[in-house]
Amino acid sequence: MGKLTAEAIVERALEIGDAEGLDAVTIRRLATELGVTPMALYWHFKNKEQLLVGMADHLIASFAAKPADERPWQAQLRDLVEGLIRTLRTHPCAKNVIEQVDQASVSSFLSVWDQALGLARAAGFSPEESCLISKYLLQSAIAIADAPVHLRAGRSEEEAEEVVRIKRLGLQSLPVDRYPHLVEMAGPMVEGMDPDFYDSFGVDLVLSGIEALARSRA
Repeated sequence: MGKLTAEAIVERALEIGDAEGLDAVTIRRLATELGVTPMALYWHFKNKEQLLVGMADHLIASFAAKPADERPWQAQLRDLVEGLIRTLRTHPCAKNVIEQVDQASVSSFLSVWDQALGLARAAGFSPEESCLISKYLLQSAIAIADAPVHLRAGRSEEEAEEVVRIKRLGLQSLPVDRYPHLVEMAGPMVEGMDPDFYDSFGVDLVLSGIEALARSRA
């Protein structure tokens, strides 16, 4: 193969993480699959912690946040959240990667975070409120992106379907007199729903709360 690049390393690491989970991502495994010695990888990433930061940076760097413009802050914030969700959705291991790193060490995440802070300030929130809003907002986007895919990370299609079946039966077998709503909605609870509806409802739920709070401060 040609000159080994950090990009090639993290791309292969993400492929392994998506298929088998992050525990399967090791320097030795990557070196073997890329046809190099472990020392060649250490030139780019001294340990797995640095590798995970590189994976997180690569994940979010593929999301090109639009620069601030003249549209209302609500529209820009929606673009930011929906774009981040679409980007993270492409990798089942994304949530686990981001949760295992110091997000302040991921330069591409800092860019998204800074934009969220600026939009919260544009909405009229204080610096303290903007910090909390940006954190809740970005964590919500990560959770929304993960939910439809996390059961499939590291599992075959058959294994994922079996997990869903067991979870559904577990809820349906609960005492209906004590948990009537869980029993009634066991199907959509674990089997999921239309991805477009899932995403739009989740984003609406989060953003409507921020918008309502902004109106109350006006």
